[in-house]
Amino acid sequence: MASLQSEIERLATLTEVERDPQARATFLRFRDELTAGKIRAAEKAGGRWRVNAWVKQGILLGFRLGALSEMGSAALSFVDKDTFPARQFKVSDRVRVVPGGSSVRLGAYVAPSVICMPPMFINVGAYVDEGTMVDSHALVGSCAQVGKRVHLSAAAQIGGVLEPINAAPVVIEDDVLVGGNCGVYEGTLVEARAVLGAGTILTRSTPLYDLVRGETYRATEENGLVVPEGAVVVPGSRSVKKGPADWKLSLYTPVIVKYRDEKTDEGAELEEWLR
Repeated sequence: MASLQSEIERLATLTEVERDPQARATFLRFRDELTAGKIRAAEKAGGRWRVNAWVKQGILLGFRLGALSEMGSAALSFVDKDTFPARQFKVSDRVRVVPGGSSVRLGAYVAPSVICMPPMFINVGAYVDEGTMVDSHALVGSCAQVGKRVHLSAAAQIGGVLEPINAAPVVIEDDVLVGGNCGVYEGTLVEARAVLGAGTILTRSTPLYDLVRGETYRATEENGLVVPEGAVVVPGSRSVKKGPADWKLSLYTPVIVKYRDEKTDEGAELEEWLR
């Protein structure tokens, strides 16, 4: 894999990369490895997530090399870069894609036993691991990393990132339940077994208040917001101290109201039956 990395990094520096005779073949080999999950935009090593910037360089290279092309069929046609067509799944992939307008780009890894409910979209560079359900109107953005047995409920938005190339993607670890209409963006890390209640929004600028431990979690310059393992997060509010007192304004903020217990696990078990 080191030789592929060095070649991608070399091509990324060229101003007229389309003139390089090996560029497209190298990219296609890179895309195949990305689709197979053999390389990832980010991975966990030594207990910490690290970004593989060269993988993002490879994805951006594909956009530079691609030409607009008509794709799909008369029933569902679209125009996009020919370097990133929609994936065509086979029974042997063991990915369940329910009919109804869903799309997965080549260059996204979708593990066997993943369930895709219509309509949903998984973008290039994303990694979706075994047993996960991507529900209706859900988005898995470019380079987002989603673990095993995750449920992305209806209309959940997992933000993507390609540039800057060293920016951390959103990471959703194993056994996380993401409620309907949630939005997780800007390099947020949701640790294993956490539960995000419907409508929870998490960004770099969002403070997270932990009522159980009496802590406040914030993103830093080096790292995005981290949701602790097993935390149960719901939408909350905090009062605004500026302005006239009679306005009684408040701002949205996510709040950890408890940590996962047997009752929470029973609710998550119900999700398994729905699959």
